[in-house]
Amino acid sequence: MQLSFQAAVNNNRSLATDRPGPARVTRFCLRAFEAVRSHAGVTSLPEAGTLRVEAELVLVLKPRRSPALVRGPEPAQELQPAPEPELQTPSPPPVMSSPLRPSPSVWRRAATVVLAAGWTRPGAATSRSPPPSEGFRLLLLQRSQNQGFMPGAHVFPGGVLDAADRSADWLHLFSAHLGQPRFGLGPAPPARASFPVLPDAADGQAGALPDDVAMRICAIREAFEEAGVLLLRPRGSLSVPESQGPAREPGCALTPPQGLEAWRARVRRDPRHFLRLCEHLDCTPDIWALHDWNVWLTPFKRGFSRRFDTAFFLCCLREPPSVYPDLAEVVGCQWSSPSEATKSFISKEIWLPPPQFYEVRRLENFASLSDLHKFCLDRALEGTERWLPITLLTADGMVQLLPGDELYLEDSDFLEKFLSTEKTTEEIMKEGKKFHRIVIHGHHLYDIHVTIQLKYKHVYPKNWVISKSHL
Repeated sequence: MQLSFQAAVNNNRSLATDRPGPARVTRFCLRAFEAVRSHAGVTSLPEAGTLRVEAELVLVLKPRRSPALVRGPEPAQELQPAPEPELQTPSPPPVMSSPLRPSPSVWRRAATVVLAAGWTRPGAATSRSPPPSEGFRLLLLQRSQNQGFMPGAHVFPGGVLDAADRSADWLHLFSAHLGQPRFGLGPAPPARASFPVLPDAADGQAGALPDDVAMRICAIREAFEEAGVLLLRPRGSLSVPESQGPAREPGCALTPPQGLEAWRARVRRDPRHFLRLCEHLDCTPDIWALHDWNVWLTPFKRGFSRRFDTAFFLCCLREPPSVYPDLAEVVGCQWSSPSEATKSFISKEIWLPPPQFYEVRRLENFASLSDLHKFCLDRALEGTERWLPITLLTADGMVQLLPGDELYLEDSDFLEKFLSTEKTTEEIMKEGKKFHRIVIHGHHLYDIHVTIQLKYKHVYPKNWVISKSHL
């Protein structure tokens, strides 16, 4: 009886294309019973409830999908997210569009601080011989594998802007600087056309503090939450003439107070407690030690709606402060020179997302901390560029296109789309001349190609091509 009933179900599967209502289930049951009776000689109808239950189980467990949404298995690709079902068209365009998405991305503003510290203590570096040429180290924090965004990656300290970072409650701590441009940061950089124009961020309400100040407070707070590093300055230590612009010399982080973990737990629960900590220590966040560096936007990626508009600041310290990972969001840390970080990435000791790898390679242009700090001072009035990487999927890999590249499209449609081509990465590279791109061959295999002219007194990384032996 069970086999005959299943055969009847199979023969009438066209009824299972839609969610069954009572009338459809009844018709299904009657047709199934007629087929069973013809095979098994059954002359009476079983209890309707029993047959309906069996029919509904088949309908639920064995739905029939619309042919337009059915896709066969695709070969696994290391560089591309798993494909979602898409409506198929007879002839897809050569340079393509996005997948169907139920809703657009949710943008959040965020801030990151690249901590560069002088390194003069012999034998202090935990790295190779001979020592690297750079006279400074960068703080890299390892994110927990449990994090939803960039799990396991080594990144610079940073996080999402909170309303507490731009609260009017900060004004009394900055009272000595209220009459100065941007709280003593100096004149604002010239306004430039900005691409892309983002939808209103989820945290886009106006605050009492200038954006330049609030974003720096955010980066400083996150450095404390994630690494226990206090980039604070005692009130009164900065005279008004000295505060007319960025700090003229590298400073030092504040020695952590007693009860560091208790304070950090409070701040993690409620960012407003960071202001209370500053009041308790009679300090202000050392916003003058943070130099504008760059702004990175999260590129479009299928299946990911959380995206960030992240300001990168650079802070030069005379010596590396003690670091205390929070062991929740951050599970490890290391001080590495740019060249050491590159070697650790290639050897798969650490993983750097593309923006972090790009910035590490860019910082390898500087031989010493003093050179880096002077460079930041010289371009203090230039401001930052704002980069949205556009992803180009090739036949065998992925390329992230950056502004200035000959294939880069300043088109707001690409906030929610990527490009694709049937050509290989090598073919794409041979056809072009004007490059500003990161070629991604694999999880630890990146190339950087830059042939565009420098802008706004900044510096680009030198070209970096991974050895073919790694490929």
